[in-house]
Amino acid sequence: MKILIIDEMHESIMPLLEKEGHEVIYSPEIKRDEIIACISTFEGLIIRSKTPMDRELLEHAVNLKFIGRAGAGLDKIDLDYMAERGIKLFHAAKGNRDAVAEHAVGMLLALFNHLGNADQEVRKGIWDREGNRGHELMGKTVGIMGYGNMGKSFARRLQGFKVKIIAFDKFKKGYGDDMVQEVSWEKLKKEVDILSIHVPLTSETRGFFTLKELQSFAKPIWLINTARGEVISFKTLNEAIDQGLLRGVLLDVLENEKFQKFTDEQKAEFEKLASRQSVLFSPHVAGWTFESYIKINEVLVKKIKKAF
Repeated sequence: MKILIIDEMHESIMPLLEKEGHEVIYSPEIKRDEIIACISTFEGLIIRSKTPMDRELLEHAVNLKFIGRAGAGLDKIDLDYMAERGIKLFHAAKGNRDAVAEHAVGMLLALFNHLGNADQEVRKGIWDREGNRGHELMGKTVGIMGYGNMGKSFARRLQGFKVKIIAFDKFKKGYGDDMVQEVSWEKLKKEVDILSIHVPLTSETRGFFTLKELQSFAKPIWLINTARGEVISFKTLNEAIDQGLLRGVLLDVLENEKFQKFTDEQKAEFEKLASRQSVLFSPHVAGWTFESYIKINEVLVKKIKKAF
């Protein structure tokens, strides 16, 4: 097949696809109007998240047989229209699930032990042991919202910390085992000390965590979000911290990840959030390791080979 790659990928993608006999055009700098102009000649398309795969674009892809998403999120893809056209969709959640899980654990340990603050203080000659006293994971109840590739991988990484792991997934049943207890959303909210979010961005999950929702938890929690920033706003995070509903927040993703396009409210709320020592950020890199960069290619090519 003739395949167009429109985003930056690890260099291994070309030989992996060519080995299977495909003709590959690698064009990571291509613009949307250029994609629309040439997409009719391609049977395969490999993307990240730069360009929305909406109906307007896909209507020009008259010969398209598949889209390969180098990552997990599918929120910028018109899934209904793809299904209507019979275009296959492959995504590579298995390629970066280990990276996301390790990153989430790393952020949690860093926050629990004040590593960012402690490092900066020691560099300045400040030796404050009491002010940097930490928390232990042992004995805590960790809740996982969304028990797919990422959620399950996160649960695996917690083995050995002697925590209780509970999980809620609206679309899965029967996944409980020796590692994790399957629970309802209401039961999770009653028991959890730490909540890790692992859900896709949909009309249902967008803005799901309102202040009212966080007020319905039985006790203050630590919140980890390595999924999609739009599930909770900066304003809600600040209000929840101010009300003592959130003990700490770990964010690899933001409500708006384009700083230059913040609204006035988002700018003010983000600045307030960024001033808090109980909040730890990373720039949407949880799944972006040197290893996952290669694994994603391998997962995609394996799926393409199996399907065709």
